[in-house]
Amino acid sequence: MSTHFLADTSVLTGRSMRHIFRSPDTIITTAITPVALMLLFVYVFGGAIRTGTDNYINYLLPGIMLIAIASGIAYTAVRLFTDLQGGIFERFQSMPIARSSVLWAHVLTSLAANGLTLVVIVAVALLMGFRTSAGLLEWLAVAGILALFTLALTWLAIIAGLSAKSVDGAGGFSYPLIFLPFISSAFVPTETMPGPVRWFAENQPVTSIVNTIQDLLAQRPAGGDIWIALAWCVGILVVAYAGAMAVYRRRTA
Repeated sequence: MSTHFLADTSVLTGRSMRHIFRSPDTIITTAITPVALMLLFVYVFGGAIRTGTDNYINYLLPGIMLIAIASGIAYTAVRLFTDLQGGIFERFQSMPIARSSVLWAHVLTSLAANGLTLVVIVAVALLMGFRTSAGLLEWLAVAGILALFTLALTWLAIIAGLSAKSVDGAGGFSYPLIFLPFISSAFVPTETMPGPVRWFAENQPVTSIVNTIQDLLAQRPAGGDIWIALAWCVGILVVAYAGAMAVYRRRTA
């Protein structure tokens, strides 16, 4: 990784971050739906849901954070699509900058924006009674898994932003990803689900990620879930990155 690439990525990331700070409604909008779901499930449905824990918000929070990330990456796809439509990519191509730095700037902006959204969600969860005995190492592990998950989904968003024909198409790809946590262990234990649904829930990536974060925050041994979660995140990241770079090369050839 050359100094040229790092410098170009830094400058372009600063450009993208300025757009975020000039319109903080993006972060607010991304946080509203997960916070509303958290309020709904804790204060309306929480009393009827049996998860084996005394504090439902402790069980619920990891899934809500994943929904927030899945929602937030839609804005990455939209921002990339807008840049393409505005002709900014053609202007960058005429300049002596590293080609991939344009994409990496959007990826790093996604990491930062989603990180800010997660801070807001955790702050609200604390006000709602979320408590954890997790120490610094456990929180760092949680942050690492969430960052890896964000990276993996962001590269999927890059593919959508490069391939979409409309702004609605660029953001619309995230809807199935937002829905995925609902068919997982994010809201209720998978043991309560009927056979086929339970099989799907236990063998899709969100369940292993949610279980890992729940165990880390409760200071329980993560067991095999952490390796399955990491395998899913890394696998999706590698495939999505390769796909995004292939689409980008075709677009800029």
